[in-house]
Amino acid sequence: MDFDLQKIIKKSTKHSKNKSSTAVDDLFGIESKSDGGTNSDLNLRYYGNKIEDSYIIGLVNDIFLNALGKRASDIHIEPTDEEVIVRFRIDGVFVKYKSFKLSEKDSIIARIKIMSYLRIDEHRLPQDGKISYRLFAGKAIDMRVSVIPTIYGEKCVIRILRKDTEAPKLKDLGIMPYNMVRIDKHLKNNYGMILAVGPTGSGKSTTLFGLLSYFDPSQKNISTLEDPVEYRIKGVNHTQINPAIDFTFARGLRSLLRQDPDIIMVGEIRDEETAKLAVEASITGHIVFSTIHTNSAAHTIQRIVNLGVDPLLVTSSLRMIISQRLARKLCPYCKEKYEASEKIKNFFVKNIGKYMKNKDSLTLYKAKEGGCEKCNHIGYKGRVGFFEVLEMTEGLEKLILNNSSRLKLEIQAIGDGMVTIKQDGLVKVLLGETSIEELLSVLGT
Repeated sequence: MDFDLQKIIKKSTKHSKNKSSTAVDDLFGIESKSDGGTNSDLNLRYYGNKIEDSYIIGLVNDIFLNALGKRASDIHIEPTDEEVIVRFRIDGVFVKYKSFKLSEKDSIIARIKIMSYLRIDEHRLPQDGKISYRLFAGKAIDMRVSVIPTIYGEKCVIRILRKDTEAPKLKDLGIMPYNMVRIDKHLKNNYGMILAVGPTGSGKSTTLFGLLSYFDPSQKNISTLEDPVEYRIKGVNHTQINPAIDFTFARGLRSLLRQDPDIIMVGEIRDEETAKLAVEASITGHIVFSTIHTNSAAHTIQRIVNLGVDPLLVTSSLRMIISQRLARKLCPYCKEKYEASEKIKNFFVKNIGKYMKNKDSLTLYKAKEGGCEKCNHIGYKGRVGFFEVLEMTEGLEKLILNNSSRLKLEIQAIGDGMVTIKQDGLVKVLLGETSIEELLSVLGT
């Protein structure tokens, strides 16, 4: 972001004792939407003195702006029996921001409810809403708000969606040449299904948009079904699904097939109907991109079959599976070099010896304890992806038709040239992009 965040923070926190709520709201241009529920005049009057107090407004704005400045993806506001704890999720890891008095809990939550048009008199049921946050120079942020009751009061989690963030390019995803060769080959096909798979928060949607960037929207009819819309690409038809009114991925996909599409991106395959429609689209002259929550490329094949898709159709439609994880990236300004132990060196030689120029000694990097100012004294800044790319081959097709085990599928894929996600991660460690500790934390041993 190119706005001066520190100036904004100073301007918003200077308010604390003497600015009105209207002035602060005007400064940040708050537009709120709800996924259910409204605020009545009675509710607003009831909470009037607390919510309209400029101190609480400034406190909430301060939380939001500091979260943006620290590149947080989520804000957690959690009540305990003694205090209210605010934590940010930064690069996948929780960092404590501040603690507040327990007496401020209700006012903080109520302020956020008002901003997201939730019922401020409802404390027994979960609620979901949305805040659109306009900053300077056309910058815009969407926040998805989830409030749920706990034994200590209501807990609030806010997912930050940066609307003005430029969609990623394929070349910027950190995919190594041995994987990029495979990906590039299949993007040149005119039909077929390509899946990005992994657990929640593994960067699947980012990968899909990187793949979409390969195509020229002026030459193709490209449509997406998303929940929510994360990036906006000129020339691409973005559609937000809405399960609350029965506008599901399956229903949207069925309609998109009547829109003369060349390329379709489905945010997620969750059920049998969506899976079958995606497969049907991919074997009738369309390129289909989607995601599935699975732990490996081989596991994904079994998952699709278990959703009710005929194995023969799986072999006919599926072209490639990209399985991935995200790890924290070492801060380039303060990472420290060290010589790896004999045990670690042997581990590298065993797994990626063919990528190592020198097998006699091994220089790696680790996070500096206490980090530096550039990384907020964490030692890590940003994320790096670990990938494995499975291509559909004749050998895999035979195994799928014979309903073979996941292990056999994986062995065949490796035999066909797939670099495993662990091997790709070790290469990233070897290059100094992340640490061996981070790799083991993400992938295990």
